[in-house]
Amino acid sequence: MTQRKSPDLPDVTISEQDGVRFLHLDSPWIQGSMTIKKPFEIELEYVQRMMAWLLFVDLAQVKTMRTLHLGLGAATATKFCHKTLKASTTTIELNPQVIAACRMHFKLPPDDARLRVVLADAGLEIQKPEYAGTVDALHVDLYDAQAAAPVLDSAAFYGHCRALLSERGAMTVNLFGRYASYEASVKKIAQAFGADALWAFKPTREGNAIVLAQRSPSRPPRNALMQQAEAIEAAYALPALKWLRVFKPIL
Repeated sequence: MTQRKSPDLPDVTISEQDGVRFLHLDSPWIQGSMTIKKPFEIELEYVQRMMAWLLFVDLAQVKTMRTLHLGLGAATATKFCHKTLKASTTTIELNPQVIAACRMHFKLPPDDARLRVVLADAGLEIQKPEYAGTVDALHVDLYDAQAAAPVLDSAAFYGHCRALLSERGAMTVNLFGRYASYEASVKKIAQAFGADALWAFKPTREGNAIVLAQRSPSRPPRNALMQQAEAIEAAYALPALKWLRVFKPIL
């Protein structure tokens, strides 16, 4: 959660408690975390839920997929896609301090053939033709230092996000915010994707509301989703069966 409209970027600070390391942007708000003894696992529930696109893909094909992350945070999703899923992974981050902190304190590997971290404004970067139609899993987690509302949250922005996706692609977006209007954000996403393309989780205890939007809408039967969730748990140790209790189509 690391984008900001203002050119005055916040300083990064690090804290630790009970074996967990936290990243902050000039405020007490947690912008990401890492379990120190398990640096490549996903510690926060909402970030686990950002991986719900796995419910709709052939798991045997995950290594061939391309993931794109808007906002680096503590690099949790980036590291998981790169190291655990072994997918091609690109992350766009506005704040150079965040990138440096992730490399120094959060075990973010250096760029390689499958990993690229781009220092840029996500809203502008994703409009480059090179990204169009190439992304299989798009993670959108763009917040400022106060975590008050998504920094990029317009129908036009979500239209640009849809244009990134391959036919099998999906976007997951974190709509957490103390002042953000969940219903208004969902309407903007529906404008870009169509309401029949949207799925949503109930909010976490911390208030993170994850919405998934598919490039090609689908409604797999419940038993197929259960089988897929079992396979996800076996392959990646994510709580996918638990997801299905709180994850439903919006329509």
